[in-house]
Amino acid sequence: MKVLLRDGQVMDGKFEQEEVKKAFWHTSSHVMAQAVKRLYPDTKCAIGPAIDNGFYYDFEFSFPFAEEHLKAVEEEMRRIVKENLPLSVREVKKADALSYMEQQKEDYKVEMIEELPDEETITFYQQGEYEEFCSGPHITNTGNIKAFKLLSLAGAYWRGDEHNKMLTRIYGISFPKASMLDEYLFMIEEAKRRDHRKLGKEQGLFFFSDKGPGFPFFLPKGMILKNVLIDYWRKIHEREGYQEISTPMILERSLWETSGHWDHYRENMYTTKIDDVDFAVKPMNCPGGMLVYKMEPHSYRELPLRLGELGTVHRHEKSGQLHGLMRARCFTQDDAHIFMTPDQMLSEIQNVVRLIDEVYTGFGFEYHVELSTRPEDSMGSDEDWEMATDALRQAIENMGMDYVVNEGDGAFYGPKLDFHLKDSIGRTWQCGTIQLDFQLPQRFEAEYIGADGEKYRPIMIHRVVFGSIERFIGILIEHYAGKFPLWLSPVQVRILPVSEKHAEYANEVLRQLKAKNIRAELDERNEKLGYKIREARLAKVPYMLIVGAKEEEQQMVSVRKRDAENDKQDLGMMGLQEFCEALEEEGLTRPAAKPENK
Repeated sequence: MKVLLRDGQVMDGKFEQEEVKKAFWHTSSHVMAQAVKRLYPDTKCAIGPAIDNGFYYDFEFSFPFAEEHLKAVEEEMRRIVKENLPLSVREVKKADALSYMEQQKEDYKVEMIEELPDEETITFYQQGEYEEFCSGPHITNTGNIKAFKLLSLAGAYWRGDEHNKMLTRIYGISFPKASMLDEYLFMIEEAKRRDHRKLGKEQGLFFFSDKGPGFPFFLPKGMILKNVLIDYWRKIHEREGYQEISTPMILERSLWETSGHWDHYRENMYTTKIDDVDFAVKPMNCPGGMLVYKMEPHSYRELPLRLGELGTVHRHEKSGQLHGLMRARCFTQDDAHIFMTPDQMLSEIQNVVRLIDEVYTGFGFEYHVELSTRPEDSMGSDEDWEMATDALRQAIENMGMDYVVNEGDGAFYGPKLDFHLKDSIGRTWQCGTIQLDFQLPQRFEAEYIGADGEKYRPIMIHRVVFGSIERFIGILIEHYAGKFPLWLSPVQVRILPVSEKHAEYANEVLRQLKAKNIRAELDERNEKLGYKIREARLAKVPYMLIVGAKEEEQQMVSVRKRDAENDKQDLGMMGLQEFCEALEEEGLTRPAAKPENK
């Protein structure tokens, strides 16, 4: 596929390449704008960028644009694609660009051009009769857009400012092949079916209240799931030599000034006053971890010191960015801070990489690694940043692992390795991270005594594996479509008596299962067995034990798996001891080698 650059040069590439994909979607937004202007000439165009999944365009319509109008826009877009219009680019001076946009009565484009420097050379891209002020790049021909779909409408304030006019935003997606669009639309429908907010409510795991937007409430079954993950986390971290700590939720402003959060993260922090002194609710756990380290002197013999913390943090996210457990204002980080000497740096980074790999592969996830480098809003010397970035790069390369560089996306205090896991329908989620920090030990004047009796500054790793436990739960819900592997299921077994006559035996089965630490529950409702089975399947309980006259007489249970749509899932009658041994073999309390992924 050919891409037209702003200097008129043409670049060859494949749709799968990120820069080509962005150009393809950017051109698609222009096709949509051209269609809108043909149909509704009085419409004013604002911006139409490519985004992570497709494109959008913001318009000011002269009438109430609604969902029913999308079909007409799509039809006009198809005509533009069939016209096979070539794209061209031209450069003009700022004054000429302003004059042209004023003639077109495109107020939003005029506003953007006015803000550019007078010496700026401005580019216009044209396809047929439609020409737009734009920095590009674009594909060379509208005919390459073989398949597209306008997905939804939303309101959007001009430039994201609620004091500005509300515009109409149209979202769309496009591809060079119809089959790719079909696959994408299937994934969208599958994502809706797997939506953790829907399944979380259906399975009684968590909910949100308008009394606390963005703050999740965990229900009993949700707490079981969360605690199972936490128990697993504690076991593997104890094995790896971590010591668990807990630090306060609210700390004085001066601490956050020392850490740099007050200058670099203030807009995301909740604050309060205590005895006329400013305090902040912690958005991160690291300053508290620094205070724990500084509580007593340390020798090089104690390092590396690995301090783990399941710390609840609060961050002020904008209401429009909230998305269930995936983007909440309150969550638990499975944090750890490692204090080490320079010669321990590579081995400690690699130990964390191995731990993250163990956890992700244990859940059946594939993942990729990104090296995120220094952002514009950062602190520290160029020398420190270069040393820290090189250490992360060397550690991952020495392990023979592939990675990509994500320029400018590091933390404000150091570069990081980010781990992006892929779920069962191909979406990626950034969860684990390893951040190498030379800055906080300096700012907090942390020290250790070396072998020569002199004082030295430790180096610090910030790292998470799950990231946010709540977010990880949301990912797991969608990854498994609510069908958790046995060890994670809040309810592992549901007992279904055929009638009330078998209640006593059903309760005895329940007692024996609980004695073996199997998470079981009893459905004692006076309902037909078929109804109870359907309810258990909808709740996605891994196993159902049916007890009736025959089972009670032989002191056995009839075992049925949750996906029992054929005889293979109906395991028949077996003794309770045999059933418990089968569950133990499947994995009751730890991840299986290859978790089920349905």
